[in-house]
Amino acid sequence: MTVTIPPSVFTPVTGEEPPSLYLHIPFCKSRCAYCSFNSYACQSPPAAYLAALADQIRYWSGHAWCRERTFATLFIGGGTPTIYSGSELAGLVRQCLESFNFSKDPEITVEANPNTVSVQLLTALRRAGVNRLSLGVQAFSDRLLAGLGRSHTVAEADLAIKAARRAGFANINLDLMYGLPGQNAAAWRDTLARALDYDPEHLACYELTIEDGTPFAGLVEKGELALPAEEEALAMGDLTHDLLARAGLARYEISNYAAPGRECRHNLNYWRNGAYLGLGAGAVSCLSGFRFGTVKDPEAFTGLVQAGKLPFAEAECLPLAARFRESVVMGLRMLGGVSCAQLCRQFGLTPTGYYGNILEDLQQQGLVVVSDEGLRLTEDGLPVANQVLARLV
Repeated sequence: MTVTIPPSVFTPVTGEEPPSLYLHIPFCKSRCAYCSFNSYACQSPPAAYLAALADQIRYWSGHAWCRERTFATLFIGGGTPTIYSGSELAGLVRQCLESFNFSKDPEITVEANPNTVSVQLLTALRRAGVNRLSLGVQAFSDRLLAGLGRSHTVAEADLAIKAARRAGFANINLDLMYGLPGQNAAAWRDTLARALDYDPEHLACYELTIEDGTPFAGLVEKGELALPAEEEALAMGDLTHDLLARAGLARYEISNYAAPGRECRHNLNYWRNGAYLGLGAGAVSCLSGFRFGTVKDPEAFTGLVQAGKLPFAEAECLPLAARFRESVVMGLRMLGGVSCAQLCRQFGLTPTGYYGNILEDLQQQGLVVVSDEGLRLTEDGLPVANQVLARLV
């Protein structure tokens, strides 16, 4: 697919924050039953894919849009990036830091599964400049992990977290999931308590969602997957807020909790609908309102890059009103909400003026609050956030 980037993209948009850089590694040891991400089971990840990523880094670092900007964060996600060796990943990180303009103290995150890391690998990442590790633990129960199709055990999660501390990581996120088959509030409390024993700087606590096309979706359709009742899942959510607040981890986004100053800066940029460049198979970029995605298949992606072609799969230029709506919807995921002044500065629009009666109705139902500072969900609005946001899209 041939795509010409519009000239308007080269000019910074008023109020635009520093962009983020994302690298996608689409390989995992095995594919989980709930996963809908662009990932592929692979025991020996191809070196050619990393070479293609390196070529993309060289191309985009010379692009006018990137040369004119200073990036604030780098995030290597997947898949499981740590299916590659520490030296290979460290080389990618160094190439990014040398090729793009980065702020003085960028946040650099790598995602990992517990059974793919060692002190040696993690030390290599720290030396390359990685200062944040995100571990996909999901549960501190071997029974629940097996039910999810996870390839690691609780013992391996314990070893991975301790290895990260030994390697010098002082900013660790643990991904956890609730609402799992065979899980109740007591089991979720145990997972949270076990997680807090490690004093993590950040926890991402997601309720399981059944995504189309996944093995779990097939089991639900057949009536063969027993999920917790809605009341039990709500109790798990309430338990999360209470326990983590007492532990000093403040909720700053619907599913994310952090110690003071440890909020994920990369994800905050997404929720603020900032600009970002995504490299790798299936990665999406949004450069000042110009959005494009790359082909998802890693072999096809690698082949196109090797042939000197841009691996675009789709592209669109978002109208101003569409960007405004996205900024509202993404911003409302944060507990602080979205700044009306920032929206007006960036788009010349305000929530009250744009949504009119829709917003008034949501206010009367007690689901949102509008003030001079901004627009945010209320305590009653947070549990039904998806329904509220659907009205504002």
